[in-house]
Amino acid sequence: MNFDLETILTFITLATGLIWLADAVFFARRRREHLPSPATGISPDGGKTPRGPWWVDYARSFFPVLLAVLLIRSFLVEPFHIPSGSMVPTLLVGDFILVNRYDYGLRLPVLDTKILSIGEPKRGQVIVFHYPERSALRYCSENPICGPMGLQEVRHSAGTDYIKRVIGLPGDHIRYQNGTLFINGVRLPSRPLGPYTGPDVRGATLSTEHIGTVANDILTNTYSEYPAGPDGEWTVPAREYFVMGDNRGDSFDSRYWGFVPQRDLVGKAMLVWLNIDAFHNAALWRRIGDVIH
Repeated sequence: MNFDLETILTFITLATGLIWLADAVFFARRRREHLPSPATGISPDGGKTPRGPWWVDYARSFFPVLLAVLLIRSFLVEPFHIPSGSMVPTLLVGDFILVNRYDYGLRLPVLDTKILSIGEPKRGQVIVFHYPERSALRYCSENPICGPMGLQEVRHSAGTDYIKRVIGLPGDHIRYQNGTLFINGVRLPSRPLGPYTGPDVRGATLSTEHIGTVANDILTNTYSEYPAGPDGEWTVPAREYFVMGDNRGDSFDSRYWGFVPQRDLVGKAMLVWLNIDAFHNAALWRRIGDVIH
């Protein structure tokens, strides 16, 4: 179990709730015995009404707020920070986004046990997921393309959340060759737009790619070891997904470490609500409120 923010929030919510409940059921009754009698107006301690301990007052005050935050964060929306450039140009370093946790089913906090199935990811959607360390280590040990640096990155990613775009659904056959993507033998339409001139990446080519009804911009980096990412073919197992970053030449994704199991899904990326670099680049203010496609 990883002691992340969700775990800490759940623990504090339970602790404050139990303190409040225990006081209401057991200790508050004892304090009420010291209240003034309706007949005499005199309390057994001479008129002084005892108060509850300060930590009970804090628990009573904070529990409803913590519970509301926990329920919203676990079942509706969760904030997420973009730490790297693997999803440029769709998402930039420093973006803060909201993740829809409802669309892919309701899960219990911390345990991540699904209690209600609602829907599944669709091809082309941008998703957040818990990094699948165990399956990634197994995949990397069997596929040389991952390499020693890849194995090190897999271990480093343990316990973190990733964000990528869904390319392959369960049962799909994916082929990626010379920067061209094929799904079930069909080449995805793409159109080059010229050099990328935005933030976070230099020396990259910008293109538009169509995945079903979704059109999104991608980058190929002409200065990386794999200008468009490594070539390969994959068949997506049942209850798993093949994901890629939009910055194809600089994204550590399913091409290197395999697939994302259904159990590791967190939710669907919704919109950008803040970008910290906007304080240094006024042009980035316009990103706030952008819906993520």
